[in-house]
Order: sequence, then C-alpha cells, then structure tokens
Amino acid sequence: MSSDATPGPYADPLKFGQRVQVLRQRKGMTRAQLADLIGASPHTLKKIENGQQQAPGLDTVLRIAEALRVRDLSELTGHADTHVDLFIGPGHPRLAAVRAAIDNFALATEAEPPPIAHLEARLHAAWKARHEAENHREAIGRLLPDLIRDAQALARAADSAADRRRAQALLSQTYSLSQFFIAYQPDSALLWRVAERGMVAAQDSGDPHAIGVAAWLLAQAHRDSGPRHFDAAEAINTEAVRFLKPLLPDAETEVLAIAGALEFELGYTAARRRATGTAWRHWDRANSMAARLPGDYYHPVTSFSRAIMGAHAVTVAVELRQGGESVRQAARADEMTIPSRPRRARHRIEEARGYHLDAQPDVAIAALEKAFKAAPETIRYNGYARRIILEEVESKQAPRRQRASALAADVGLLAA
Repeated sequence: MSSDATPGPYADPLKFGQRVQVLRQRKGMTRAQLADLIGASPHTLKKIENGQQQAPGLDTVLRIAEALRVRDLSELTGHADTHVDLFIGPGHPRLAAVRAAIDNFALATEAEPPPIAHLEARLHAAWKARHEAENHREAIGRLLPDLIRDAQALARAADSAADRRRAQALLSQTYSLSQFFIAYQPDSALLWRVAERGMVAAQDSGDPHAIGVAAWLLAQAHRDSGPRHFDAAEAINTEAVRFLKPLLPDAETEVLAIAGALEFELGYTAARRRATGTAWRHWDRANSMAARLPGDYYHPVTSFSRAIMGAHAVTVAVELRQGGESVRQAARADEMTIPSRPRRARHRIEEARGYHLDAQPDVAIAALEKAFKAAPETIRYNGYARRIILEEVESKQAPRRQRASALAADVGLLAA
C-alpha cells in the first residue's frame, strides 16, 4: 500500500475529525455541503476535521452520522464500545425466508397457481394485517413467502392478455408489500430488487393505480438513499404525477389517492432540500386532492387520506427545521383518526422530531413512548427515533435520562 493512500477510518491513530474528513471525502461531499447538512459553518467543520476544536457533543455527532449515512457510530468514534447502528434496524427473523422467495425464479413447476380472486383476497388480508398489528413486520413476514411464490406462479401461468395484466398488477402489489417489510433492514440490495421489480410488473399490467404505487415506493427508495438521489426521486414522482394527471377528472378513488400521495412526496423531497415554498405548495396541492376523497377513505398502501394531511404537515415542517411550526401542526393533527398502527407510530415519531427541534425534549420522549405503544416495530426501525433516544440517554436531567434509557431498553437500541 502506498504511503500516501487515503487511510481507512479504522486506522490508528485517526482522531474523530480525521474520520469525519475521510468518510466525507469517500462520499464525494465537499466541506461546505456537509456543513450545510449538519447546520454548521464550513469554518467550524474545518476546525473539527483539523482537530482545532474538541470533538463535538452527541447531538452534532449524530447529525454528522446522519448526513454521512454512517451505519455505525464506531465508524466516527473509533471505539468498538459504541457499536450502535443508526439507520438500519435489526434483521428480522423472517427476512431470510422472504429473501429466498423473492430470489426464487422457478422456470417450471408442477404447483397449481391460485385463482386470481383467491390471491386478491389474501393480499387484501395481508394489507389489513399490516395496518392492524403492533408488530407489523412479523405479521406480513409470516405471509409474504407464500404470497410471493404464488404471485410469481400466477404471473407465469396466466393465459389470456387480460389475465396476464391482472396477474402482473397483483405481483406488483405483492412486491409493494414486501418493500414495507424489507425497508430499513440490513439488505439494501434486496430492497432495490423489490422496488424495481414492482415497477416492471406494474408497467406490464398497465394498471394506473399499480403504476402509481410502484412509483411512490421506488421514489422513496431513492429519496431515503440520501441527498445525491433526491433528483432521481423527484424525477420518478414527477413522471408518475404527469402520467396520472389526465385520469384525475374522472378517476376512481384509489387512483386519486395515489396521485395525491405522489404529490405530497414531491413536497417531502422539496422539504428535505430545504425548499420551503415548493414544499408547502405541493402540500397544498395534495391537500386539495385529499379533500376530494370520502371522509372515511384511507388508501391501503400509502395511508393517503383527509386525516393524514395533518400528519404530513408535521413532516414538512420538521424537514424544513421549523420547530415552532412543527409543534403547531402537531397540535392540529388528530392522531386518533389514523387507523393504521404503523402509520400512527410514524406520526408520533414526526411529532417527537418537531418537539425536539423546538427544544421540548421531555415532550419528544413522551411522543416516542406513544409511538412504541402503537407499533413497537416502527420505532425499532426508525433512525430519527433512535437518534433522539440516543441523545436523551446522555441527558444531564436524571428523570429524562431514566425515561430515555427505559425506552432505549424497550426498543433494543443499545448494544449489550
């Protein structure tokens, strides 16, 4: 190895700032770009990297880890005893079986594929289970292997053009359900395979709703991969909105709902870019579309509805780092109108982020406790929740530290 080669972040005697610099350069980020993402000046970041400033507090360390998409704090600290994976939740016990079903491409089989109506009913039940179960990954992880195999078999065996299109729509929906199970687990390649296969199956089906759902999920996969993929996420969402727009005057409810969900996703990505006006403009458009839906309607995949727009407003304000606004929006949003347990838990996490931004850590912890009560598996796999808990575990206020530590133990966040 040449003497001037870039050292690895585990090489001694690298200090914290040197690790930040190495990881930043490996991500292809400039110092100004990272500084903007963590809310610091380039001058301050330079001093951290050069060792002219002491290692920052935990809150700043976590912001740096988030911006660099560091998977483990030890990559930044160099200490094995800080083995905490921030952005990928634990591998679910059923992940291996789901992966095997997805990767299985049986070209010939004697198994009789199920009737289309039978698979439709099972998928409907699976989506229902996902929304109603506390541990929704366990609920759908148990069902997915057979659903995937049967959906693949049905797509292979379909005879008529109409049956093939219908089977491809069901296959796409099965991949969509799979993506909810796989997200934030330690197999990002599997997530991408599912997202892309879902889009291919949806396009083969020609079903506008299936195409919209697949685009919604594929765009999320890009957006959650970090700022360098925001353009791709935005392009997918924009194309899907353009595709559905001519259908909207006479659209069925589910098509209108997925179009509204896609419109909001454009606002979400804009908020992640800190584009305030654009973010709220897309939220307004999505809200107008939600107003056309029946009052009790709830989209089975995206949760798009009239009720969810309040929760979406909290998310936009949080991503724009508008702490006060996020708290005001949280006060307006009625979480009891959100029937899906995992979506309700996600809303509570967004509330916690808002309260944390607004310097109300005790209220943030209370919101996270409610999230855990609604759907434990949602908070276990959510990087934002994990970050807040980790910070408050170090609080100087004993009661707050004790609550955060108890929640960390419940979530299984800290390594033994």
